[in-house]
Amino acid sequence: MTRPDDPSTVQIQADGHVLAEAEVRPTDQPGVVHSELHVESGHLPAGTRSRLVDAVLEHPEVDSAERLVATMPISDTEMLDRVRERCDGVETRAAGATKLVEARLEPPS
Repeated sequence: MTRPDDPSTVQIQADGHVLAEAEVRPTDQPGVVHSELHVESGHLPAGTRSRLVDAVLEHPEVDSAERLVATMPISDTEMLDRVRERCDGVETRAAGATKLVEARLEPPS
């Protein structure tokens, strides 16, 4: 994982090429953070999508939040499965080619 100059962005890279990227931003609602997850098209190394979810969940903005609202490609099951592994109370709904995922964040152990 790398963090570009913008602290609200996380990236997953391989050989200097960005494979996946997410923006993480607080919302107007206290305790709620929003993330937009994107992956490059085509074949990606195994686990790239899960690594992106992990990077988002480890972001400082997410550490202090109670809920995550994320957008991700509707057909991406790896990212959704990883959110379900790491978070509680996960709810999804379709929005065109995107799915909205809302999850209750587990407190740090």
